[in-house]
Amino acid sequence: MFPLIIFMFLAPFQFQSEIIVDGCAGKSIFILASQSNMAGRGAVANGTWDGYVPAECRPEPRILQLNPMLRWKEAHEPLHEGIDPLNKTCGVGPGMPFANRVLERDPCIGVFGLVACAISGASITEWKRGSHHYNQLLKRTNVALQDGGQIRAILWYQGESDSLDIISARMYKARLIEFFLDIRGDLASPALPILRVFGYFTSFL
Repeated sequence: MFPLIIFMFLAPFQFQSEIIVDGCAGKSIFILASQSNMAGRGAVANGTWDGYVPAECRPEPRILQLNPMLRWKEAHEPLHEGIDPLNKTCGVGPGMPFANRVLERDPCIGVFGLVACAISGASITEWKRGSHHYNQLLKRTNVALQDGGQIRAILWYQGESDSLDIISARMYKARLIEFFLDIRGDLASPALPILRVFGYFTSFL
């Protein structure tokens, strides 16, 4: 299952917190962005999700999600339901397995806040600073921070739409770096960790 690709990089990835509640870290916020693989297409066939939720995607009271109405609620699959303006059917994605796995490794991480921002089929140019997708990510993240917490990382699973022609493929790296630098700057977090998946390869930035 593709979320395991991300988990390979959890061992050296340490979350440091200055927000302590009852001996544990306060709300740790993770941004889920990019395209359909992050939005979740697991168990979706012919435009319908079969409703199956694997054990690694199970709900957990400490895992919250920012819903389309910009309110926190207990997280459950599909995390991106109602987020995509094209209303694509969402199913199981990598967000819940990631959150559950991190909490298993570090029970004192506190409340885990997931901010779903992925958009189906969006190319990297559609994430350029000033675009609708970019602005929505900033809006949802800033709302997520209003009642406290700290952004811990961005999870980014994207690239397929930029592999359809040779020019886009060659430009992808430069455009991706530009996006990462811009979003770190606008979130006032120049060292914000980014977990990136492209096809079958993962890197930690």
